Amino acid sequence: MTLLVLNAGSSSLKYKLFDRETLEVRVAGIVEEIAEGGYPDAIAQMEAALRAQGVMSLSEVAAIGHRVVHGGERFVASTVIDAEVEAAIEALIPLAPLHNPANLEGIRTARRRAPEVVQVAVFDTAFHQSLPEAAYRYALPTALYTEMGIRRYGFHGTSHAYVARQAAVRLGQPLSETNLITLHLGNGASACAIRDGRSVETSMGMTPLEGLVMGTRPGDVDPGVLLYLAREQGYTFEQIDRILNRESGLESLCGDHDLRRIHTRIAEGDTETALALEIFVHRVRKYVGAYVAVLGRVDALVFTGGIGENDAMVREMILKDLPFDFPALVIPTDEELEIAIETKNRI
Repeated sequence: MTLLVLNAGSSSLKYKLFDRETLEVRVAGIVEEIAEGGYPDAIAQMEAALRAQGVMSLSEVAAIGHRVVHGGERFVASTVIDAEVEAAIEALIPLAPLHNPANLEGIRTARRRAPEVVQVAVFDTAFHQSLPEAAYRYALPTALYTEMGIRRYGFHGTSHAYVARQAAVRLGQPLSETNLITLHLGNGASACAIRDGRSVETSMGMTPLEGLVMGTRPGDVDPGVLLYLAREQGYTFEQIDRILNRESGLESLCGDHDLRRIHTRIAEGDTETALALEIFVHRVRKYVGAYVAVLGRVDALVFTGGIGENDAMVREMILKDLPFDFPALVIPTDEELEIAIETKNRI
C-alpha cells in the first residue's frame, strides 16, 4: 500500500507517492501553470502520471495527506478530513487568503475523486501551537485576539518539526530533551526556537510576512510605514499588499532574489547587492541572538531550506564571530515526508 502527499498551491500541484511501510518515494512530480478552477484537470494529470507507474486510481492508495498552510487555533495537530474539517479550513481563508483557497481546492478535488480514501490535513501552523501565550499574543487590544483571532501562528511547521527530529538523532539525544534554533532559509524564511522538542518562539506571525528578510517579502517592518503610505502618499490596500508580498525583500534591495546570481554580482563588485545580502544576514543573526536568550541552553543551530542547505557562504556569514558555543548542523528538509509521516500516524 502507498500514501499520497499533495501540496496544492495557487498555480502548481506537487505530489509524492510513498510506500506506506518504508516511506520510500515511489513517484514524485509537479503539475504547473494551473489556471483558476483548474484543479480537476491538474489532479487528472497527476493520476495519469501515477497510472504510468502502476497506480491505476486514487482509490488504491491507503491515504492522502494534504498540506494546509493555516489551521488557526482550532487545529493543533494533523486531522482526518471530513465535511466539518473542510468547512473549518474554508473559514480560515481570511487568515491565509493566498494559500488556504488552493489547499482547499486540492482537498475538495481529491475527495471527489477518491471519496472512500482517508484524507488527512497537515497544517503548517500546528507545530507552533505549543507557543506560550507570551510569545503568540500581540500587544494589541484584547478584542482583536478574542474576537478576530489576531495573534502569532507561525509557519513552515512541517519543516521545523522534521529537521528538529533529525537533529536530535544526530546529537544522539531524545527530542524531548533537545533545545534547538532552526533556520528555514529560502525564498520564504523563518526561524524557530525549540525547547524540549516543542516550538516556543517563531519569527513568522499571523501571516508569513513577519520576521526574516525573504525573497520578495520584507519581514519585520514598522507598521507606521504602511500607515504613512496609505495616509500621506495615498497608497491603496492593493498597492500595499503587492509591495509586501511581491516587491520587497531581497528583490527590492538589489533587483534579484536568486542567491546564485546575487553571489555573482557581489563577486563582480556590486555594492548594492552586497548590502542586500548583509541586511538578510543581519536579520537572521539578530533572531539567533534573541532565541538564545529565549532558550538559555542551545544544543545546536540547524540550517535548512534552499539557502540554508546549499549556500555555504551565507551560513558562514551568519555564524561569523557569534559568541555562542553550540554546533551548527545542515539538515535537508523534507516537508512531504513529514506530511507522509503525519498521515501514516492518523490512519
